Amino acid sequence: MLTKYKLLEMKNEFEGKKLLILGGNPETSALVRVANEMGVKTIVTSARHTDDAKKYCWKAFDVDGMDVPGLISLAREEQVDGVLVGVADILVPSYCKVCEALGYPCYATQRIVDVFSYKDVFKATCESYGIHGIPEFYLDAEMKPTDVAKIKYPVMVKPVDNGGGVGMTVVYKESELKAAVEKALQSSPNKRFIVERYMDGVEDMGMYYTFKDGYCSASCIYDRYTTDEQLGMSRVCLGGTYPSKHINEYMKRMHFNAIRMFKEIGIKNGVLMLSAFYENGEFYVYDTGFRLQGEAPHLLLESIYGYDQREMLIRFALSGTEGESVDLYKEDPYMKGKWAATVWFLVKRGKIAKIEGFEDMANDKRVVANVVRLNEGDVVPVEWIGNEKQVLARLYLACDGKEELAAAVEEYQQKVKVYDENGDNMLLRGFDVKKALVL
Repeated sequence: MLTKYKLLEMKNEFEGKKLLILGGNPETSALVRVANEMGVKTIVTSARHTDDAKKYCWKAFDVDGMDVPGLISLAREEQVDGVLVGVADILVPSYCKVCEALGYPCYATQRIVDVFSYKDVFKATCESYGIHGIPEFYLDAEMKPTDVAKIKYPVMVKPVDNGGGVGMTVVYKESELKAAVEKALQSSPNKRFIVERYMDGVEDMGMYYTFKDGYCSASCIYDRYTTDEQLGMSRVCLGGTYPSKHINEYMKRMHFNAIRMFKEIGIKNGVLMLSAFYENGEFYVYDTGFRLQGEAPHLLLESIYGYDQREMLIRFALSGTEGESVDLYKEDPYMKGKWAATVWFLVKRGKIAKIEGFEDMANDKRVVANVVRLNEGDVVPVEWIGNEKQVLARLYLACDGKEELAAAVEEYQQKVKVYDENGDNMLLRGFDVKKALVL
């Protein structure tokens, strides 16, 4: 949390500065609110007039984040002092192009964008540094019979340039393949897709890195848990526990390969996530995001390390520097002895009539943050199922020990209830925290 003294100091520094923020989803709302606290005049742009972040900004415009000429024109008309992308991978290329055209500070270069915004390019780059990706089957949009015949099911079909589960399908047999490819292509701005082995029944991990002036820190390494209740859908996250049970092995075998890759690609500032599966002693990196993460591990890191990555990125966008308060040498992927977790509440399709269990969180010292995405009266359509749009809320917990953390997670998993108009339960099962923490 920003202290009153720090807020006053930043307001004196940034009062009246105009920041154009690309994207309007609920996770971006938190970024907007931090900028507001810093005295910044926030301008949010997205295609939808109703996007959540537009509720909190100084000005809002319905300019699509993919419309680079429109964004450049808007930035000039509003005489903004900087540009920043929210939490959407798909908008990072636009962010880079707008900053380049207008001469604003940008933590990405075109080379970095090419690597980290397109899954196929990222995968090939990782392999060149000894970082393995998921085994892949070659297939193009023509779906040549000789290529189709080589596929071993089940497989995951996904666009190379979208995230959050959008456009992804698990395919169990050849008759399902064509529809899955069409779905992936419809969700791909560049009309490219990949077909990979479906990694069912394996462990999932996240590796979060922070960069300042060329120095790279492993901010946290954690285990992720996904739902198995939605067959044929991309496995949506149910939460995570920090630090990962595989952290020692990762730091020994993978960390320094990743550091070398980041350095040689030219990353100097910003934040970056790697996602990987762990199976039989091997790590398979499957996704990345070079921007503030929608899963928001930075909310936990703020409580442990004492600085806000949102503030850091806002400061960089407006001044070209991340600020003296960011001391990456103090970071510890082992969380300085703390144990932490995120708990995602996923809802089924239908209309949300009643939500219970969030009332007393403000007085719970274990609760670092609670990011609410949906409310009573909202309708969850079928097309949201299997991606992050079905997330009702994300709860962030930090404790001094594993047992305390497990008790906190179980308490809220039991306390939070969501009902539809018929009084039926709308929540999917949460993850088994005792199994996750090996208790």
